[in-house]
Amino acid sequence: MHAQAITPHGVMDDRKTSSLQILTLILCFLVVAADGFDVASVGYVAPLLRKAWSLSPAQLGPIFGAGLFGLTVGSFLFGPLADRIGRKRVIAISLVLFGVGSLACAYASSPMWLIVLRFATGAGLGGAMPNAITLSSEFSPARSRALMVTLMFCGFTLGLAFGGAVAALLIPAFGWKGVFIFGGVLPLLLTPIIWIWMPESLRFMAGKPRYRRESREVLRRLTGDADTPIEHVIPEDANPGAIRETAVGTLFSQRYRTGTLLLWLAFFCTLWVYYQVSSWLPTVITGAGIEASHAARVGAMLPLGGTIGSLINARLMDRMNPFFVLAGSYAVAAVSIALIGFSINEPTWVYVTVFMAGLGLSGAQTGANVLVAGFYTTAARATGVSWALGVGRIGSIIGSMTGGVLLVAFHTVDAAFVVFAAPVVIAGIAMLANGWLYRGRDTSQI
Repeated sequence: MHAQAITPHGVMDDRKTSSLQILTLILCFLVVAADGFDVASVGYVAPLLRKAWSLSPAQLGPIFGAGLFGLTVGSFLFGPLADRIGRKRVIAISLVLFGVGSLACAYASSPMWLIVLRFATGAGLGGAMPNAITLSSEFSPARSRALMVTLMFCGFTLGLAFGGAVAALLIPAFGWKGVFIFGGVLPLLLTPIIWIWMPESLRFMAGKPRYRRESREVLRRLTGDADTPIEHVIPEDANPGAIRETAVGTLFSQRYRTGTLLLWLAFFCTLWVYYQVSSWLPTVITGAGIEASHAARVGAMLPLGGTIGSLINARLMDRMNPFFVLAGSYAVAAVSIALIGFSINEPTWVYVTVFMAGLGLSGAQTGANVLVAGFYTTAARATGVSWALGVGRIGSIIGSMTGGVLLVAFHTVDAAFVVFAAPVVIAGIAMLANGWLYRGRDTSQI
């Protein structure tokens, strides 16, 4: 007798969480931690670069912007590739690219070369985080998916903090080059570990003959039985040609088109405001006559609040409509950001408002990463996550550039922060609209 076929989601959802699922989340955690380290490291070496090459603040800007622009390009390139060749393979490629790019940055001979190499490093990074989110989502049981993916994504925050600690140790001995060398060696050492121990997604491999052997090995590691056939499920309401759609075509199909555009609007507005606030908040605080060390402590409230907010959102998203949960988080963010300007000269209240802004805004962004990973079908999931983050990163570039303009245009800090909050309201409305349109519908049945 033949064993009864099971579905990929059945393997993940109907059993106790396996050691392989936990291992996958840990490996994805390490990938996004390496990403976070790279993002943080550039900020710590900037003063040394400025001194070594006699750069003005304006000349440092393109060095920061090149990496962010590379991230955007990488997100758009690697998403569709991951939906063609697999999440694990693209993660490995990305680690090699940004590892080599970071090593090359250590030997840049001029600011122009560093700009080029930071772009290349960012392009490599652009494929790592979206696919780590996608793969961890596909290996998490539905009952606790939001929480598990959120815990995995905390690796990014750890990487940011780790970047500061490592830079403090390396810079006195090796200068700015040492930080880039460490940032290159780390992902290159991680690559063989990923290649050997990270499994490919069963959801991705199901129904593809060329992955039959690999899917059996993953199934054996998950259940101890490699012979149980995997059934590839097609949603009942999908049109007959849906399975032949390209990943990009799925994003803009009748089923997903409106949801895609609303999610992109939310991502764009969220990262616009996050980078606007995080980039200009220290300047605003010090401009009010508060010393820089105090400004740094206030700024630290933003990611701290975001970490707590993301965990709260994750628990709620596993229990109720995730769109409505995130809409509520955006409401908290909008009110808190608007109040920051009014509390700048109030030592206690500025801590509270910045913390609550991080809880609402950064917590919503992490939740949106989890949400989009579960929104699309397997055939388009990596593209959906990558392109949403790519659109969001376009918003981050605009946000980091426009904050100063708004502060000057509105003359007063309280008015400027009220305007800063406006895109957050738009993001919340977009989430509410999606929650209403897709209520009661499982959009990611395969």
